Amino acid sequence: MTRAKKRKLTITLSADWRAGLKAAGKAAAKGIKTGRYQGEVLNFETPSVLFSRLTEKRWELVRLLQTIGPVGVRELARRAGRGVRRVHDDAQALIELGLIEKTDDRKLVCPYADIHVDMHVQAA
Repeated sequence: MTRAKKRKLTITLSADWRAGLKAAGKAAAKGIKTGRYQGEVLNFETPSVLFSRLTEKRWELVRLLQTIGPVGVRELARRAGRGVRRVHDDAQALIELGLIEKTDDRKLVCPYADIHVDMHVQAA
């Protein structure tokens, strides 16, 4: 696993997934050319999709994991003041999105030291 200090994530909103894929390709090419890490991107098509997948409770888990480092589900639930089953379900959703990961010893960790949400709302 890459150290959290070296990883950053930008969360974007764009209905044009092709443009997002093209931008990711350009960033990867630049990274290969320069040998420098370009960061990672997670895109959502609409604000409603973003907010349905990244609920307030899930954001809280991400923030806790950024602060405390790798922990098991039970310890994360204890620190969040929530039930183990609900935290487990939210952690699974966050793993599917790539916001958190499991370590080799099955602990949960947020690998990103910096998460930036880039959201523009424009008139049609």
